[in-house]
Amino acid sequence: MLRGSELPVQSEWVIFATALGLVGVFGVALAVLPRSWIAKACKKHRDDERLFLAPLKWLGGFAAISYLLALVAYLAPRHWDLDSQLMFSLCPLYFVKMAVDPSPLTTFFLLAPMNAGAYGALGLTIGWAWRVFRRG
Repeated sequence: MLRGSELPVQSEWVIFATALGLVGVFGVALAVLPRSWIAKACKKHRDDERLFLAPLKWLGGFAAISYLLALVAYLAPRHWDLDSQLMFSLCPLYFVKMAVDPSPLTTFFLLAPMNAGAYGALGLTIGWAWRVFRRG
């Protein structure tokens, strides 16, 4: 009976984790595509230096923001009473903080970079979509 009351929260987290997994699979698939295919999809020359510039800017921006967000989530005092669903969707590190309370060294050098990598992949996906589908 108690599982039924927790089901909406758990199902939302599963959907979010699945979405991040799909972004990761897309990023890996894009990483193994030949450069000529990417250039053809973007309607650019294969040797154009600007071909990868916009997606890399998106990757860097998302990674930097998510790294900082992970640090804020770690350093936030418990009395702030942050919404766990919102924080989990913005920063999966927050779930680890709620469960085990990792050390600062682990957070700065392992968990926050993992968060930055996940959201950097999301930024890369958005950057490629913008590059391929933009007009002009």
